[in-house]
Amino acid sequence: MQKFIQLWLGQTASMIGSAMSAFALTIWIWESTSQVTALALLMFFIQLPRILLAPVAGILVDRWNRKFLMAIGDAVSALLTLAILLLYISQNLQLWHLYVAGAVNGIFDQIQQLAYSAAIATMMPEKHYSRASSLSFLASYGASIIAPTLAGILYSAIGLSGIFTIDLATFTIAIATLVSVKIPQPAIASNPQPTRFHLWQELIFGFRYIVERPSLLALLVSVSLFWFAHDIGAALYSPMILARTGNNARILGTILSAAGAGGVLGGSIVSIWGGPKRRIRGFLLGMAGAGLSKIVFAFGQALSIWIPAQFCSSFNFPILGSSSEAIWLAKVAPEVQGRVFATRALIVQLASAIGLSIAGPLADRIFEPAMQPSGFLAGIFGPIIGTGAGAGMALLYAITSLGLLLVAVGGYASRLLRDG
Repeated sequence: MQKFIQLWLGQTASMIGSAMSAFALTIWIWESTSQVTALALLMFFIQLPRILLAPVAGILVDRWNRKFLMAIGDAVSALLTLAILLLYISQNLQLWHLYVAGAVNGIFDQIQQLAYSAAIATMMPEKHYSRASSLSFLASYGASIIAPTLAGILYSAIGLSGIFTIDLATFTIAIATLVSVKIPQPAIASNPQPTRFHLWQELIFGFRYIVERPSLLALLVSVSLFWFAHDIGAALYSPMILARTGNNARILGTILSAAGAGGVLGGSIVSIWGGPKRRIRGFLLGMAGAGLSKIVFAFGQALSIWIPAQFCSSFNFPILGSSSEAIWLAKVAPEVQGRVFATRALIVQLASAIGLSIAGPLADRIFEPAMQPSGFLAGIFGPIIGTGAGAGMALLYAITSLGLLLVAVGGYASRLLRDG
């Protein structure tokens, strides 16, 4: 796994910089608008092109050099970060600029992530798949420990421009590391007659592959339902904390760092352990653990509840994610993983985008007004979740977290998924 770890270290550096920029942008948008919808729309516009491009991205990953595609993804992200930085310095940065940049970045980030996932199977034997997948979670959550704390401290000192400059430096590290690593390319099936019919066959290949394998289809449905509920909550997460703490960026950063610590511990355990032999159990237990922890988090109103609940929630994600990824890597042939993983991404991201598109209106127009002291839900839920700013988002977050738990329970009830 030596070459993979080298690649992983470079991508981890980039993740830290990107996470710092994302945190700083969250604070900037919330201070500018105080609306969940504004933040949810940014997440939505990042997801939308991923959905539209996913089938084509899968064909590219199976047909083109995966290392080259990853390098292009890093380079485009760096250029977009530079463009936003220049707009901010010139005092011309507006929300729609971020939406456009997010959409463009979503296109290339989709290709990069597919290329990265597909590269795992060509860089190591199957016995290391769970470890490699858990290292990806370790990188993500490691960034979540460092980035929010640093960004929360630095935001008031060096502002958005300083944080974006740091992000650009981490992109340089990622690209330099990627260039130095050899990524084996699987054999590419020849297509002597590139007709429209052939193109259509390529586009729908991933759908047919999954539908013909009922256990993979059941896994995809379960994952999609999970992320639909999860991403409604994800859109609420930062504004809910900011609203309940008087826009305290350091408290938000502390909670996000606790999330990172939980994810790093979970990822470290899976990396050393290798994950459960029955990977589907790790997947379903991780879902259930995340749902229960998030329910507790939603009802909390202080750091003494938020930090341990968030730590426990994030601890479960490397287990469920690495178990799921290992199943896909083992059941899908390396030469078609680009197209099949693209189909998986398309369905999951569609579910995510629907969740993001309804999160803002639900919070801003229904749940927040309903949980004001005179709101129609305040008398029922106010005694246990509080009232006022952020209470409506907390109630909606609790409902979506219950949804995560129900998806896990439903997975255990499904013999096709449980025994597949």
